[in-house]
Amino acid sequence: MSLLPALSQEALLDALQENAQPGQYARQYLAQGQERLNQAFEHTNITDLVHARAALVDQVMIAAWSLFGLADRNDVALVAVGGYGRRELHPCSDVDLLVLLADTPEQALCNNLERFVAFLWDMGLEIGHAVRTLDECVDLARDDITVATNIMEARTLAGNDTLRGQLEDRTGPEHMWDSAAFFAAKWQEQTTRHKRFNDTEYNLEPDLKNAPGGLRDVQMIAWVAKRHFNADSLEALVSDGFLTPEEYGVLRKCLDYLWEVRWQLHVQTERNENRLLFDHQRQLADRLGHKDSSANLAVEHFMKGFYRVALALSVLNEMLLQLFDEVILSSNTQEQVRPLNRRFQVRNDYLEISSPDVLEQHPSALLEAFVLMAQNPDLKGIRASTVRALIYHRRQINDAFRNDPTNTSLFMQLLRSPHALFSQLRRMKRYGILGKYLPEFGGIIGMMQYDLFHIYTVDAHTLLVIKNMRRLRYEDLREEFPLASEVFYRLPKPELLYASGLYHDIAKGRGGDHSELGAVDAIAFCQRHGLTAWDGKLVAWLVRNHLTMSVTAQRKDISDPDVVYDFARKVGDLVHLDYLYVLTVADINATNPSLWNSWRASLLRQLYTETKRALRRGLNNPVEKQDWIDETRDAALRLLTDRDHDGPEIEALWANIGDEYFLRETPRDIAWHTEALLDREDPKDPLVLIRESSQSVLAGGSQIFIYTPDTRNLFSATVNALDSLGLTIMDARIITSVDGFSLDTYIVLDEHGTPIGEDWARIEQIRKTLTETLKYPDRYGTTVSRRMPRRNKHFDVPTQVVISNDIINDRTAVDIQTLDRPGLLAHIGRIFMRFEILVQNARIATLGERAEDVFFITDLDGEPVSDPTLCQELQQTLKQELDDKNSGNT
Repeated sequence: MSLLPALSQEALLDALQENAQPGQYARQYLAQGQERLNQAFEHTNITDLVHARAALVDQVMIAAWSLFGLADRNDVALVAVGGYGRRELHPCSDVDLLVLLADTPEQALCNNLERFVAFLWDMGLEIGHAVRTLDECVDLARDDITVATNIMEARTLAGNDTLRGQLEDRTGPEHMWDSAAFFAAKWQEQTTRHKRFNDTEYNLEPDLKNAPGGLRDVQMIAWVAKRHFNADSLEALVSDGFLTPEEYGVLRKCLDYLWEVRWQLHVQTERNENRLLFDHQRQLADRLGHKDSSANLAVEHFMKGFYRVALALSVLNEMLLQLFDEVILSSNTQEQVRPLNRRFQVRNDYLEISSPDVLEQHPSALLEAFVLMAQNPDLKGIRASTVRALIYHRRQINDAFRNDPTNTSLFMQLLRSPHALFSQLRRMKRYGILGKYLPEFGGIIGMMQYDLFHIYTVDAHTLLVIKNMRRLRYEDLREEFPLASEVFYRLPKPELLYASGLYHDIAKGRGGDHSELGAVDAIAFCQRHGLTAWDGKLVAWLVRNHLTMSVTAQRKDISDPDVVYDFARKVGDLVHLDYLYVLTVADINATNPSLWNSWRASLLRQLYTETKRALRRGLNNPVEKQDWIDETRDAALRLLTDRDHDGPEIEALWANIGDEYFLRETPRDIAWHTEALLDREDPKDPLVLIRESSQSVLAGGSQIFIYTPDTRNLFSATVNALDSLGLTIMDARIITSVDGFSLDTYIVLDEHGTPIGEDWARIEQIRKTLTETLKYPDRYGTTVSRRMPRRNKHFDVPTQVVISNDIINDRTAVDIQTLDRPGLLAHIGRIFMRFEILVQNARIATLGERAEDVFFITDLDGEPVSDPTLCQELQQTLKQELDDKNSGNT
């Protein structure tokens, strides 16, 4: 299929002149031409397509220019700028134009130009245009680097090309923005742009144009090359010695890949979209030929390829800019060189190899470079020429290299380094050294998981875990992570912690249990690196159990001494507990910043503290529940009698509450509740108490305590009211007293993931809303209807429901995993109400787009739900209704 337009330039102009609706005809002509290009996508080089799209727009643009009588004038030129000027147009790219005037135009010319621009809009083109005189352009270019850059890429479409030539000459480096000023300004522009994307290629919804490793980074190289070296193409950098032919091949291949993705993104969205939003990723993966596998989704294959391309471009951009810096900005700087050892020296604070054959003669220097960087924190970086050498010679890393004691010793030396471990591992990854030295790590580079929980690729997450571990050494982190910092300093061998962090997710994407598979890899790593058998077993145990503490804290009732005892038995001793606690804190903080909040911190801290206490008592001497209850009652009674409350009156109140209350609540909270119950004016009204849970061991959320007559729909009414108030429920403890009252404690956070604080107006609003709801729970409104967040809509999370009996506590556990959405808890509560089920306890966890909630329920008589038929019906109803709601069917 020919990519050339169907009509000649003359024939198209004739057709426009003869048509009663030339704008509509031109629109159809463009659409037909674009459809022709889209059909050619699979068997046509993307560069040809991009140029053909520009040629198609050229044709209608030139015809339109003639249509309005502008072709014969010598005082005006139609000039393409920006990407259009480079002949790089994608289906919905903006078409940037400059109408360049020799002087201030007369009215007739202005009228024709207005008609011309209106016609372009009628054609359906997204144009960005400016009408300026030659002098105006020169003045603007002098003040605005963006204007100067656009002029560098200008080409004349129609009219007097002499005007563009004059503009190019007057805005050249001899008159403004010399090479040094231009380079410095563009570098700062890139730095500012990258900061908007957190200086990472690995954003969850990346911008393929503006983010690090995107198209702008390639254009940045081309702009500097053109301004300083007068290079008309990236390929010219090979002959100028800035790129090797192999590097140019990588650059060209990556650029073509991004162009292909952008082309299909425009076709799919029918607009100038450059963000790979969740809305588009699945369809793009399909359009680009990716298929699901047993271990990974097609979209995960696609995004892995994208991230690897972005990383490769980012490294090339970094290396070339440093080379340009040496030639352009630092060419007149006196060089200072000092030897570091026989293989390396320092040149102007950058590490470099002492001679070109160092890496060939001493392959171990591939690792030694990063050890030296860690040992010399004053160094600014690695010199570009040495980076190139490292990338080239990484091909020497093979099994013999990996098993060489010199190299394994160097890597362990790096792990034990007191400085910059994260920075050097990150450098090693960027230059392709880490993935070659640890092939299992190479397998996770660029790997994403298509969910909202893991917002980083697996490799980026892994290195962030190590960064978080290292940050615990700093004094300024002690306030944010007081216990983790304290525990970290007790670890006898921090390098074992770093090794567990490096391997905890190493087996993601292989299928199977990544914790078990990763433990096997960890053992092999430890053996190869000469660690003792005990050290290797500890690292493997940490990898195998890296999720255990998080799951226990968030999904189990850690106020239950049996749960704590079971966890203590898994841990075994204080050393394993210490390592696991620090790994867990670092892991959660590196998974998703929004996951770590004061509530999750408090759960882990409580589990750590109680487990430590259990280990000190001895695993053969577990705490008895009755002892726990008696200790709690006695402690609460002392607090109350110290405040002059009457002992018999307290005991009379507690007589009807039941033992479970004293098992689940703390002495301080029990005293708080009891005081309010003894002092309340009208015992018929519901009691609602609100305060920060930082006043108890459960620091990190706001506590809402409710005392009211128990009814079947109490839980559903309460969570509906809390949801309507914009509060997120983190934990729920529902206890029914002997005399039929409900003593419920909810731990909540506001919409920002923080406690309510001392916002008294907000607290009063919550108290009033809950009190009115609890007075008439049967009257509460329908479930709150709020829009599901945009990102969540694009995930298919089939509801899973597991029902099992908790024999020890005489209740039934209902484990629900489903798509998170507004009003979810209230909907679940309504289903429980229909089945005449009481909620006794709940653990609420939201992980990205997934809600993973556990409810502990009984029947109306307080007994476990033991009827298999009823359990099956409950399970089916929950799955059906929640899936229907998630898909928008109800």
